[in-house]
Amino acid sequence: MSAPVKIGIIICDRYKGCAGGKCFRALREREGAFSAYAGRDVELVGFTSCGGCPGGNIESAPEEMKKNGAEVVHLATGFLVGYPPCPHVEHFRKMIPARFGLEVVIGTHPVPQKYYQAHCALASWTAPEWKDLLSPSLADEATRIRYN
Repeated sequence: MSAPVKIGIIICDRYKGCAGGKCFRALREREGAFSAYAGRDVELVGFTSCGGCPGGNIESAPEEMKKNGAEVVHLATGFLVGYPPCPHVEHFRKMIPARFGLEVVIGTHPVPQKYYQAHCALASWTAPEWKDLLSPSLADEATRIRYN
């Protein structure tokens, strides 16, 4: 058996009180962005918030996660579904690998249907880059409904 993939999760500070239930359920069920780990063991080595706009904690948290063995940092689905979506997520996706040598995945749990509908109505995700940003966490409608 191969060694587990070691991951860290960074959540948007707007949700700093979140207990991580949807992320942990998706990790356990290998849904959303965690579907990439189907059939593999995963070890969570860090969980924190970004520290608030413009993400000051992202200057140091990935380094600590790396010291704990992290190979991948997931920027939680909250970065995508907040109102408005995080304006810094693209910068974080580039900065973390450049500075810390860690892979970055945008998303954790599947996008809940209520957020999907709201952002579609608001046209939040119409720019071309959103297709790529959303793809790891944009599950089918039935799965999105289960995450409402």
